[in-house]
Amino acid sequence: MIDMWEIVLAIGHVSAATLVTIHVLLTHRDVRSSIGWIGLSWLSPFIGSSIYIAFGVNRVVRRAARSGFDHSRLAYAGEMEAHRVLPSDMPRGIVFIGRAADSLSGLPLTPGNRVELLENGAAAYPRMLADIAAAQHTIALSAYIFAGDAVGLEFARALIDARRRGVRVLVLLDGVGSGYFRSIIVEKLREGGVETAQFLHEWAPWAMPFINLRNHKKLLVVDGKIGFTGGMNISALNMDVEGRGLQVRDVHARIQGPVVAQLLQTFERDWEFTTGNALVQPEWWPELKEAGHICMRGISSGPDESMGRIEALFATAVEQAEKRVRIVTPYFLPEDRLFEVIQRASMRGVFVEILVPEKTNHFYFDWAMAAHMATFSLQGLSFYLTPGPFDHSKLMSVDGHWCSIGSANWDARSMRLNFEFQVECYDMGFTGEVDRLIDRKKIGATLLDAGRIAARSMPVKLRDSAARLLLPYL
Repeated sequence: MIDMWEIVLAIGHVSAATLVTIHVLLTHRDVRSSIGWIGLSWLSPFIGSSIYIAFGVNRVVRRAARSGFDHSRLAYAGEMEAHRVLPSDMPRGIVFIGRAADSLSGLPLTPGNRVELLENGAAAYPRMLADIAAAQHTIALSAYIFAGDAVGLEFARALIDARRRGVRVLVLLDGVGSGYFRSIIVEKLREGGVETAQFLHEWAPWAMPFINLRNHKKLLVVDGKIGFTGGMNISALNMDVEGRGLQVRDVHARIQGPVVAQLLQTFERDWEFTTGNALVQPEWWPELKEAGHICMRGISSGPDESMGRIEALFATAVEQAEKRVRIVTPYFLPEDRLFEVIQRASMRGVFVEILVPEKTNHFYFDWAMAAHMATFSLQGLSFYLTPGPFDHSKLMSVDGHWCSIGSANWDARSMRLNFEFQVECYDMGFTGEVDRLIDRKKIGATLLDAGRIAARSMPVKLRDSAARLLLPYL
C-alpha cells in the first residue's frame, strides 16, 4: 500500500519541477543551461529545484527593474547615430561597428571628446588625486578593488577632504572585491562622512548567489565634467612603493567632453540599484561642451538586461576588421563562439595579435588558459606572452581607426557575470596612441606556438583541463 507521505512528496516534487521547467523556458536564453536546469530539477527531487531557486534565478534583472531607473536619459536621437556622426572618410567596417553599437548601447556616439592614456599608477593616480582636490560640486567613484594600503588611504583622505569642503562625494565599492568581511576603506570613508555603499554585499543565506555577480567597473567622475575609466584598481600594486618595484601594469584614461555624462549614467544606475537613490540634482549633470575631436561612446554590460553587450561589441569589431585586430587582456578565456569569430577573421586574412601575460596573478588562470588554448587551432593567430610585471591592461584596436579601453577581460566572467564598462573611440590619432602602447608591451614578449601547448606532460594537461572546467566562474 502506498504511503500517504510518498504521494505528498511525489506531488511536491512534480509541482516544484514543473514550476522550474516553466520558469526556465520563459526566462533562460541558453539552450544547454536550460536543458541542464530542467534535467536537474526532475532527476534530483527537491534538491535540484532548491539549487535552481538559489543559483538559477537571475534576481539582478528583477531587482534592477524594480529600481525605477530612468532610461530616458539613455535614449539617443536619430541624428546622433554613428553613420551620421562619423567623418565621411571613416572606413566602412568601422562605421558598421558604430551602427551595431548604436543598437547595443542605447547611447549616442558623441563627438567632441578628449582622452589621455595614463600608464600605471605613477601616471594615473596623481591626475585622479589632483582632480579630486580641485572638485567643486560632485565626485562619483566606483571601484572593484579599493585597497587599504598606502595608496588607498591617500585616496580616502582626498575624498574625505573633498567632503569636508562641501563637495557631494559618492563611493560605490564592490561587495567582494574591496573586502567582504571587513573593508578598512569603507570604515575610513564612512567615518569621514563620505556616502559609501557596497555593491551586492549580502549576508542573508538566500542572497549568497549574488556573491558571484561582481561590479568590476572602474569609474571616477569629477563635477560631471572629468571622467576616468579603464582597468586600474586603487592599490599600491600599481605603484613602485618603497622600492618594491611595480607589481601590476595597467592603463587608465582621463576623459573630457560629452561622453563623460555616459560614465556618470552607468555610475548612477549602479548607485540607484544599490541604494535606491537616483542622482536627480542638477549639479550632477552640468552642460558639457566639446573638449576635443574624438567620437566616443560608453558600453555597459552585466547579468541583467544588458547581458552580452560588450561581448557583442568585441565580436562585431573583430568581424568588421579588414586589416588588423589587436587585443590586450590579462585573462584570455573566451567562450567558443567568440574565439571562433577571431579564427574566422584570421582566415579572412586579418592580422590578429593577442597579448596575454606570461604569468597572471592567479596560477589557476595560467592553468585554465593553457587548457583553453589547447582546444583551438592557433594557426594564423599571433599570441604573445608578455613578461612581468603582471599586465592587467584591457585594450583593443581595429584597423588603426577604432579602439576600446575599459574593465572587461576576454573571459566568460566579464562577458556574463560581471558588471563591466568600456569606452569605444573612433579616431585614427588616439587609436595610434593605443597601438604604440601595444607595441611597447610587445617588447620582450614571447610568441606562443602550438608546440609549447602540446608539449605539456599528461599530469599538467589533466591539471589544466580541470581548472578549465571552472571557466564560467573564473
